[in-house]
Amino acid sequence: MTAQSRHVRSLLTADAVHDSALGSIRRLTAEEFPILHRMSIKRLVLEPGSIREPHWHANANELTYCISGSLLVTVFDNADEFSSFTIDAGQMFHVDSGALHHIENIGETTAELIVVFGHERPEDFSLRGAFGAMTDAVLGNTYDLPASAWAQVPRDTSSPLLVKREGAASVPDTAGWANRHKFDVEGQLAPLKAAVGSAHLARQQYWPALKNLSMYSLRIEEEGMREPHWHPETAEMGYVHAGKARMSILDPDGTVDTYLLGPGDVYFIPRAYPHQIEVVGDEEIHFLVFFDRPTPGDIGYRASGSVFSREVLAASFGIPESQLPVLPFTPIDPLIVGKANPIDPVE
Repeated sequence: MTAQSRHVRSLLTADAVHDSALGSIRRLTAEEFPILHRMSIKRLVLEPGSIREPHWHANANELTYCISGSLLVTVFDNADEFSSFTIDAGQMFHVDSGALHHIENIGETTAELIVVFGHERPEDFSLRGAFGAMTDAVLGNTYDLPASAWAQVPRDTSSPLLVKREGAASVPDTAGWANRHKFDVEGQLAPLKAAVGSAHLARQQYWPALKNLSMYSLRIEEEGMREPHWHPETAEMGYVHAGKARMSILDPDGTVDTYLLGPGDVYFIPRAYPHQIEVVGDEEIHFLVFFDRPTPGDIGYRASGSVFSREVLAASFGIPESQLPVLPFTPIDPLIVGKANPIDPVE
């Protein structure tokens, strides 16, 4: 088992982009996690009254899962499409690249969010920085005001990232309405449910707003395992919310990378790399599994055994057909399977 894997990093101990009394931002991009491609991840913590200032991402869509807290999100997509909506634990929101948005803690407790971007090196602009790039005269002309109206407004092109609200939050009466940017993934009746686990699916089939990202909220009990599989056209990036697991990945050079995962860890699997997940502790695991396509594909080992004849399989393994186990016919992969055998020793 590898002590240091190129496939894994801890998001909880990643370098802080921001850390103050208002909250914190820790992220993993290709700078800190070189294997990342088409995806990166951020952990955003907001204290009550704190705001992730209005901003946008120049080269990446955003997909966010709320672990805790109550938040107000505002999204300005273009000149005539604007909305504000509330988000609570277990809910998600999606923002297109270039869309102006803010995230505001309107509750009385700390809010925690896991934010994934559709690029390994996302680029950000802040509304404050954008205003700082323009002169007093240009802004005055924009708003039909004299240039002097802007003279007392501090401006530069940097971004504080997190700011503090004065007074109570202004929450529109319609903020609780359904919104195309919002999806209650944990409120969904799990499309995939087995005796030893389940998966709630935030993908385009259920959430049409998604374009190049999706997410599975995966729970597996102690007696369960995510069968070995690969995603033909989809990279996978997972965040461990709870529990302990062991993962194995086959790299193209024939090496097998096996490692343990715990809360706060992030793993990344390039497209079509075979891998599996098994519980090694005595508690259920909860993974937030993100993909770089709106509808991820999947090929499992179990169904693979039903595709080819026994003669082909025996020849591939280099054994007589009589030594080949009798494999159950499986037209549809179960994804989550039970563990009938003792777990391999954990090193």
